[in-house]
Amino acid sequence: MKKIAFIGAGSFDFTSAVVKDILSYPAFDDVEIALMDISSDRLAAITKVCEKIVNKRGSAATITATTNRIEALTGADGVIITILAGGVQIWRHDIEIPKKYGVDICVGDTRGPSGIFRAARTIPVLLEICRDIERVAPEAVVLNYTNPMAMLCRAMQSETKLNITGLCHSVQGTAHMLADWIGAKYDEITYTCAGVNHQAHYLDFKWNGKDAYPLIHKAITERKEVYHEEIVRNELYLNFGYYPTESSGHVSEYNPWFRKRQDLIEKYCLPGTGWNPGAYGYILDEYLEKENSWKKEMDDYVAKEDIDISRGDEYAAYIFNAVFGDNEVFEFNGNIRNWGIIDNLPEGCCVEVPVIASKAGLRPLKVGKLPAVLAIMNHSTACCEELAVAGILEGDKQKIFEAIAFDPLTASVLSLEEIKNMVNEMFEKNKEYLPHFNK
Repeated sequence: MKKIAFIGAGSFDFTSAVVKDILSYPAFDDVEIALMDISSDRLAAITKVCEKIVNKRGSAATITATTNRIEALTGADGVIITILAGGVQIWRHDIEIPKKYGVDICVGDTRGPSGIFRAARTIPVLLEICRDIERVAPEAVVLNYTNPMAMLCRAMQSETKLNITGLCHSVQGTAHMLADWIGAKYDEITYTCAGVNHQAHYLDFKWNGKDAYPLIHKAITERKEVYHEEIVRNELYLNFGYYPTESSGHVSEYNPWFRKRQDLIEKYCLPGTGWNPGAYGYILDEYLEKENSWKKEMDDYVAKEDIDISRGDEYAAYIFNAVFGDNEVFEFNGNIRNWGIIDNLPEGCCVEVPVIASKAGLRPLKVGKLPAVLAIMNHSTACCEELAVAGILEGDKQKIFEAIAFDPLTASVLSLEEIKNMVNEMFEKNKEYLPHFNK
């Protein structure tokens, strides 16, 4: 019997999707799925959801639930981490304070002032989780889904010896979107994608072995509905020649070109960005709404007479199956430290690159050099993230200020004095969650 632990299991959409995927593999028919969350209410609700999935499949799997992390982790073969340190009511200030100073943030979970303070709250918690895993499940395959992905993985991979990588939806999600745009079936598409999380690009994108970029270009330039579906990303592609993996709402935050003036926001960010309308604080608003709706959503699911249990596209179950299940080799894009993988990005930074999962474990594939324009973009991001992680691990406020000062969007809007004042205000608002900065 295998055991897979979910740390931060209270998310309905994510946990239910991955549990369905896990149970779709014969090797995991009798798996123990250990759900752990600090909220007993959410834990009780998601347990009922998962039990319904088990019953629908007719599986011999066991669902256990606990608020005790050690209990959930002990003996685990696989661990999935998806937590939110501090909750929505503190996260909101990561977006609202920069907005007061003129930095208009849409999502705020990855980089820049909001992402860095989110990392500062989250890294100490994740390192505590990792220490527990080292004690009670040292051989486990650990998959992180928590943002800011690159900074968190960089810290965990440098401070622990765990077999850990980070996973994001954007690579396979964008590949599906591009395939739809050109009329291709997803299983006919192959690609090489590399860079840093949320700023990776498709270095090649092929349909039945032939370069599909000309077809993508044609769709973007000749079909208005395609251009307007992802305006920011399409502008980046049209100017630089490579398609980015993350949505326009996210991407608009990571560079200086789209959100530094209201007229630019109205031109590029608001007309249409796929799932995300690009408005300031959009995802924060969604999370605030879910604070009041999650219970009903889970209860409604449990009450359904029939549910869909087909396998989805999240990487987690595929990776677990490859390493300690049926051993079907699986290639995915994962977040891992750059030890000679991408030649023109800093050694040791966190990169998102092709990785092979098999019974031998997780093995990243050599990428070589990125095209110069992508290297410039990713190098700036990686250097800021390296500095931020160092500041968080050392409790050094000056390094946090410096990392935020060189964030492209922040630097395009504010002076150094204004950035310093903003950072100080964010530290004050977060002081309860950042005691290691107050020594």
